[in-house]
Amino acid sequence: MPAITFHEEDISYKLKNKTAVRKWITDTIIAEGYKLSELTYIFCTDEYLLQINRQYLNHDTYTDIITFDNSEEEGLIVGDIFISIERIRENAGKFNVTDADELHRVLIHGALHLLGYGDKSPADKKKMTSKEDFYLDKRGF
Repeated sequence: MPAITFHEEDISYKLKNKTAVRKWITDTIIAEGYKLSELTYIFCTDEYLLQINRQYLNHDTYTDIITFDNSEEEGLIVGDIFISIERIRENAGKFNVTDADELHRVLIHGALHLLGYGDKSPADKKKMTSKEDFYLDKRGF
């Protein structure tokens, strides 16, 4: 059965509107022509995510999100997405948005990575932001 789950590592954090968020992300995956198998979001601290960044990506920088694509079949979503709640809160203040809106942007950003969208080049980043905005507007909560 397709599943989106939420966990915490090194932090206590409870996502609001879990059922609505699951449906929104699942609807996004389907709209992009993919099938959902298993998607796990792990909310964590800056330090926890920094260690993952160092260990798996050889980057020694703080980040808000790291996405691991674990799928072995084309068109099937299987992944783990780590999100620093501390980065979300700091970025929400920096961008003058609510913590919830920033978290939702990052949640969908991770899903979009699994759907094949990149953000390394300026053109890819522009497309990614456009897709984020599009799906953020689809939230019904």
